[in-house]
Amino acid sequence: MMQIGFGFILAVQFLTRIPIPLQSPWNKTTSRWAIRSYPLVGAVLGSILTAIAWSLESYLPLAVMTFLILSLWVWLTGGLHLDGWMDVADAVGSNAPLERKWEIMKDSHVGSFGIIALLFLLAWKTLLIYFLLQSDIPLYSFIFILAFSRLGAVVLMINLPTAKQQGLAWEWRKNINQKDCLFAIISVIFPLCFLPALLYLLPGYIVFIGLFGAWVKNLFKGTNGDLLGTAIEGGELWGLAMTWIYFSFVTG
Repeated sequence: MMQIGFGFILAVQFLTRIPIPLQSPWNKTTSRWAIRSYPLVGAVLGSILTAIAWSLESYLPLAVMTFLILSLWVWLTGGLHLDGWMDVADAVGSNAPLERKWEIMKDSHVGSFGIIALLFLLAWKTLLIYFLLQSDIPLYSFIFILAFSRLGAVVLMINLPTAKQQGLAWEWRKNINQKDCLFAIISVIFPLCFLPALLYLLPGYIVFIGLFGAWVKNLFKGTNGDLLGTAIEGGELWGLAMTWIYFSFVTG
């Protein structure tokens, strides 16, 4: 049980900026449980956003609440995945050969394509969060959107090759297998079964993971930390868009 707890703490410390003053050992067992805990960490982040929205929606103007939720969202993750999003945008925008793309993603400087991609990502997130808060869409949708987005990163990490046998993606991947993927999937699917109103997320994310995985394999031939971070950011945007479309045009 201690290894499970250490694995969860590792996942929280890596994926968030939530302060946990504990030193967790890194070994084969704890790293595997950390990967299995990725969706659970997403659910924790989503629960925080949901609790804030429920607590303050009667006191703050909608525009202020929207910006508060987005700001908290970015702060909780420390911009970790946004950095990957910008690096990948710079690499894709360069139209350079594959090896040059990898070099661009390694570069600590952000180019114009990365800045443009970041602005559009945050603008679309702001708009969709605004619509979500404005309507009767269940606020607990945040929990599953963030959980599914991190589940997508786990599925891609396990089922796609890493670009190089070095870096964070390789360190995470080398000790995991399909069993770990199954654990991560069950942690999301099981609670979703008790919320039939959100079952639309399951086929929606299957499509997203399939399309994103095919795009990565075709363009990059493998994954790295930046691409997995992009999968999380893209998955969050995809989930917000699906939620708005579903409740506005399918059930509305």
